[in-house]
Amino acid sequence: MKLISEHFSDDVEYIKEEREDGKKSFKLKGVFMQAEIKNRNGRVYPMEVLEKEVERYNKEFIEQNRAYGELGHPDGPTVNLDKVSHMVTSLKPDGKNFVGEAKVMSTPMGNIVSNIMDDGGKLAVSSRGMGSLTKKNGANYVNDDFYLATAADIVADPSAPNAFVEGIMEGKEWVWNNGLLQEQEVARIKDEMERNVRSRKANYQALAFAKFLKKL
Repeated sequence: MKLISEHFSDDVEYIKEEREDGKKSFKLKGVFMQAEIKNRNGRVYPMEVLEKEVERYNKEFIEQNRAYGELGHPDGPTVNLDKVSHMVTSLKPDGKNFVGEAKVMSTPMGNIVSNIMDDGGKLAVSSRGMGSLTKKNGANYVNDDFYLATAADIVADPSAPNAFVEGIMEGKEWVWNNGLLQEQEVARIKDEMERNVRSRKANYQALAFAKFLKKL
């Protein structure tokens, strides 16, 4: 499966609220995902694919208060806790769109986001997931093995060409290995090392047995 990073909309609403303790809290709200439309990356997400994954994501992440997102474009499908800046609190269908809301957290990366928003800076969101693609009708259709890893990462320049994301992130293949996601090249090297260890162990045992036989 390939890592799929997707920016859907520049139109994100910023919400700044004053708390009872006098401190400010920040939220982002907007279209996080879209179905049945060819996006700028030439991909189409069938509605049934997104509905299924959003339902799972809500149950396993949002409802469990662990739907974290990062600041910037991570280079893999897993969430790096040291880079978490916000938590998605809502993701609901609205026609062919899925509208989400996220609250900025008081983490080091979250503080960066809060300061940017407080100073009037513009930010946007980008989803991240894994899946295979089928090319048809001039577009790449996301298959039903799609796995939504993060509904929204916060990015600074989503309108820029996506060549960097395509080349660095989506050129990698990812596989499940004992419940963990691993880049396929890493997994291949690990398997090769384990085979070499087993091979050396087998050779050592054969040599030891041969020496034992000579002593008889």
